[in-house]
Amino acid sequence: MKKSLLSVLLLTSVTALAACGGDSEATGDEKSVKLGGTAGPYSDMLNEAIKPGLEEKGYEVEIVEFSDYIQPNNALDNGDIDANLFQHTIYLENFEEENDMDLSALIMVPTAPMGIYSNVYDSIEEVEDGSTIAIPNDPVNAARTFLVLQDHNLITLDPDAPELTVSENDIQDNPKNLVFQPIEAGGLPRAVESADLSAVPGNFALAAEMNLLDALALEDMPDEYRNVVAVSAENEDSALAEDLIEIVESPEFEETIDSDFKGFGKPEWMENR
Repeated sequence: MKKSLLSVLLLTSVTALAACGGDSEATGDEKSVKLGGTAGPYSDMLNEAIKPGLEEKGYEVEIVEFSDYIQPNNALDNGDIDANLFQHTIYLENFEEENDMDLSALIMVPTAPMGIYSNVYDSIEEVEDGSTIAIPNDPVNAARTFLVLQDHNLITLDPDAPELTVSENDIQDNPKNLVFQPIEAGGLPRAVESADLSAVPGNFALAAEMNLLDALALEDMPDEYRNVVAVSAENEDSALAEDLIEIVESPEFEETIDSDFKGFGKPEWMENR
């Protein structure tokens, strides 16, 4: 009888411990998240400006770095990561459509702007007639370049052309007779050495250890070109999504941007609050 009672007590204790361990593991799984970003400024932003806020809320956070612009959305779509930060709204929407995915942008974040860089000129006003300028060979970033050049009176674009899709064909006036040299965006930092001017998207400039504030001109980008924190559509209303939005909207997040991400352009919602 004593042996039987002891066995029951031991079994009850083991079962209780196992149940406690299972609850703890489940809680840990619920609070363990993986965030993905491309190597460089946006994985840095995840690590420095977002991860600390999530950890304060009790999350265990792993940052996954990607080396291209394809895998972060594939990983998000198949559930390998819970959120990502690397792309602007236009890219996200196009990627969704082309790959039959359902992803959602939660909130825009400060983004490294495109800049016009030069080893020949010290200011945009010094640009001479016939200067060469290396520009991105993809339509989205090329359009951004032409808008920057127009903002600084180097070209005039057709006012009827859609702003986000303007091309060289939409240039109505080129008073400096700029010569455009389209190349792959990743090569634009090196093109500063070979061309008079080079239009370098912010992420590529930072990856090449260029200082954004060294640009002759920085883009006043439309919000559609600012990067977003994205999740799968089914998690758009999740607790994690709410927490991510709250962290990005926090004063602590903006303080980190101001101190560690100088030159990043802030989205309209952050500028106007």
